Amino acid sequence: MYYGNIKKTDIADGPGVRVSLFVSGCTHCCKGCFNSETWDFKYGKPFAEETADEIIKALAPSHIAGFTVLGGEPFEPENQKELAPLLKRIKETYPEKDIWCYSGYLLDEELLKESRARCEYTDEMLKYIDVLVDGEFVQAKRSLMINYRGSTNQRIIMVKESLKEGKIVLSEYND
Repeated sequence: MYYGNIKKTDIADGPGVRVSLFVSGCTHCCKGCFNSETWDFKYGKPFAEETADEIIKALAPSHIAGFTVLGGEPFEPENQKELAPLLKRIKETYPEKDIWCYSGYLLDEELLKESRARCEYTDEMLKYIDVLVDGEFVQAKRSLMINYRGSTNQRIIMVKESLKEGKIVLSEYND
């Protein structure tokens, strides 16, 4: 897996001050994407053990609320193999910090059912993600008036609650 950037003080991609990893590789190629350079699976630098160590260290300060993974597309099967152990390590090291993930794939239609995105690592990733912002960016539905999303079709989903209840449970941030 490659990644384009690590932001150690991100305030745009989830509540509070966060550490964010922008992974490379995306097959959605949404028109108007703010990060289209990350569509290329080889964009940026190779993800290595040292990269994971850097993220773990950056999450240590008490003012850091959590971790966000976005891209690119975290749920491309090529990325899930590297992200699943990283998310596990983050949750084990910092159980009090939340994990957010942005994906163009829909939780109920593509991540929980047979699809191009679903692979042997999908359920493990979902186990560690607290909040999923799902749905492709749609330029015609772009809005600057909504929280933590680029377009109004995207949903902010409480993952654990949704899996437990067997239906989509939206976050309060959808308002």
